[in-house]
Parts: sequence; C-alpha cells; structure tokens
Amino acid sequence: MVPSASLPGPSPAAASAQSPVTRRQREALLAAQLYYLQDLTMDAIARELRTSRSTVSRLLAFARETGLVQIQIWNPLESSVELESAIAQRFGVRAHVVPHVSNLNEAETLDRVAMYAARTLTPFVTSNSVIGVAWGSTLTAMSRYLNRKSTHGSTVVQLNGAANTQTMGLGYASEIMRRFGAAYDAAVEEFPVPAFFDRAETKRLMWQERSVRRVLDLQARMSVAVFGVGSVEADVPSHVYTGSYLDAVDLQSLVEEGVVGDVATVFHREDGSSGGIALNERSTGPDHALVRAVEHRFCVASGPSKARGLRGALKAGLVTQLVVDEATARALLALDA
Repeated sequence: MVPSASLPGPSPAAASAQSPVTRRQREALLAAQLYYLQDLTMDAIARELRTSRSTVSRLLAFARETGLVQIQIWNPLESSVELESAIAQRFGVRAHVVPHVSNLNEAETLDRVAMYAARTLTPFVTSNSVIGVAWGSTLTAMSRYLNRKSTHGSTVVQLNGAANTQTMGLGYASEIMRRFGAAYDAAVEEFPVPAFFDRAETKRLMWQERSVRRVLDLQARMSVAVFGVGSVEADVPSHVYTGSYLDAVDLQSLVEEGVVGDVATVFHREDGSSGGIALNERSTGPDHALVRAVEHRFCVASGPSKARGLRGALKAGLVTQLVVDEATARALLALDA
C-alpha cells in the first residue's frame, strides 16, 4: 500500500485572509507539511519547532481530525480498485469501494462504510455552499464520523420531511442535521413537514406557502446532496419502510408499481424511472430532476440486498459520487453480468 497525504485548501496566508486561523491550526499545518511533504521525522520536527515529540504527535493528530490533512491509500493490487473502475465504466460515476472484511456483520459493515463516506465527503464541502441532507439509518451513522471543516456562509438543508402518524420525526432528523451543521460551521434549515402527505392536493397547496417555499428555494441552490438508498428488499429494512411511514396499502402499491427503492422518500424502479408512482405525488422529497441538477450527488449504500435499489438510483442519474462496501459493489455489477 502506498499512503499519501493531501493538505487541502489555500496557503496559510490565503486562509488567514478568508477566515480566522488559530495558533494551534497554524502549528498543526506546519507540522503536517514538514511530516507529510518533507518527510521529516517527529524528532526532527520537534527540534525545528522547539517543542517535544509528544506535542508534534498531538499536532499531527489534530491536523487529521480537523481535515487539514486527508489520508488516501492507493493499492494497485486491491480488488476494490477494479470494482471502482468497473462501476465507473458502467454507470459513469466516481465510486469509492470500502474493502470487505468477512468477519463483520451487516451493522459493522454499515459503520465502516459510514466512516469512509464521512471522510470522503469533506473535500466537496466548501464555503458559501448549500448541502442537502436526507435522513435514514445510513446518514445517522455517517453523521457520527464527519470530519471538522470550518466554512463560512454555508447552509445544511433537510431534503425531505420526517413526520408520520406516530411522531413528528423532529428529534430523529434534526440530530442528523445538527451534526452536519456543527461539522462545517453551517446554518441548519430543517423541513418540518410530513414525509408523505395524506393527499397529493395537500402537498400542492403546502408547496405554495412562503415558509415552505423558503426551504424549497434553498434545495434548488444545492451544490452538494448527501443521501442513502432505501430498499424494499433490504435484509435490514430501511427506516422509511419500518417507521410507520407507510401502511399496508402503500406497501402493496409499491409492489404493483415495480418499485425497488427510494432516494429521500422519492421512489424509483430498477430502470431508474419514477413516473406513475402514486406515492411520489405525496412525498416531500426532491424529485429526480432537482437531484440531477445538483453538482455533487453523494450516495452512500451498504448491504448487497440494496443492490437493485442502488442500481435504480444509478440508472436514474441521481449519483455522481458513490461510497459502497465491496460485497454490495459485486452484487451491483452482477445484476448486469
């Protein structure tokens, strides 16, 4: 394996002109530059900075934890590299395949994928950006591992409502939004509407309200969208299918309409189509046209049983960056074999 480290962002002088830089950040950046770019040992850095080796070690850890340094590993022999290439060729997306470890269960695999996704997302978040975030089990896990990256003028906006007949869903969705906002020093705009309205006409009327339009207008300005893929067939069912959002009639209609999954509670078939699906008329998630207009569309998926739902999202053109575990990547490619 050949590890490499990148030091993102402008020079220290340029960064100081854009936003306040603390003394600790300057010291961590200098230590990182000496260690990763000039190959100095920690002892040599300690002598140069006139400090202790343990202080240098803490500065390097701080640089990694706060996103000043991002570690990448390139392994030309690893099967995940071949899978990334195959997915890119077949679906036209940038794939990040998390290597498979056979002794991990599905929950542990999701945790690994979520951690990898959180760190992969960081370079795509910049100042003055609007970041759309869906809710769900995958995004909950991912939100726990977000790298700290200071931005200014940025906003995190909720992609779809979370309320249902049992709960308003605010605690569940707002915790995800809060973590994203805290990670990037961004304002947070929640979307206090149901996941699904009872009637399509109610949605049409609500979408004319100024308070709702303000959130919809923010979504229309997204430069980054982050979401998982819900799947009807998942071994561990997605939250939207188990959290009192859909009744028996709704679930039966999804089967009859050939639905294999959803992105932010907007459903799709395996060929990527979404027209004629009745529940989409009542969903508060962004339609496919809006998602496709976003520059960076960041999809995170874990579990081979989600492969058909993921394939539909890819066929719909909803994804530009995909983070997926190795087993799911293989299952995805096997569908077209």
